[in-house]
Amino acid sequence: MKYLAHRGFWKTREEQNSLASFERALRAGYGIETDVRDAVGRLVIAHDLPGGDEPGFEQLFALYDQIDPALPLAINIKADGLASALQQMADAHQASSYFLFDMSVPDQRCLAQTSMPVFTRQSEYEMTPALYESAAGVWLDMFESDWATCELITQHLDRGKQVAIVSPELHGRDYNPFWSRIREIAHFDGVMLCTDLPDQAENYFDK
Repeated sequence: MKYLAHRGFWKTREEQNSLASFERALRAGYGIETDVRDAVGRLVIAHDLPGGDEPGFEQLFALYDQIDPALPLAINIKADGLASALQQMADAHQASSYFLFDMSVPDQRCLAQTSMPVFTRQSEYEMTPALYESAAGVWLDMFESDWATCELITQHLDRGKQVAIVSPELHGRDYNPFWSRIREIAHFDGVMLCTDLPDQAENYFDK
């Protein structure tokens, strides 16, 4: 299992989506999940509407170049129409370990026409993932309950899809029951866990 540090490996809430939290994650050997928006013609790291002082997204690619470009990078698309700018930036950095997810379905159709890897979304509200066949993987979310099963995850893997699982604590629930349930597949290739607790997850699944 690979670990995606949700908005970086942060110690306080204020550090979320900061360059410091990203560097800490990469140096610890964790991948990153983060958000991208556009602001006055540039790509920035921002979950909510940009205020003007957000880090530029290219700074994150530069950190990957410097520390470990092989670690996974999950890019949460927060606005439509970013495909061309993202493609140019990824190509300029020769990025190969990233994927895009959470875009609108119309934007997903456009992104599917590019060479960029796209994950489709599956949740209790989207049991049939959009554009599944063209997707490189599945972003598996659990908003209200720990509904996802090892059988479902294995089915996606058997169909050649990677699976990135949203850990329950991201939605305010205890992660222990779900982590215990998926321990049997933690060693499977193609499985990622997006978590606020990458160090605890690594200790739980890998030790």
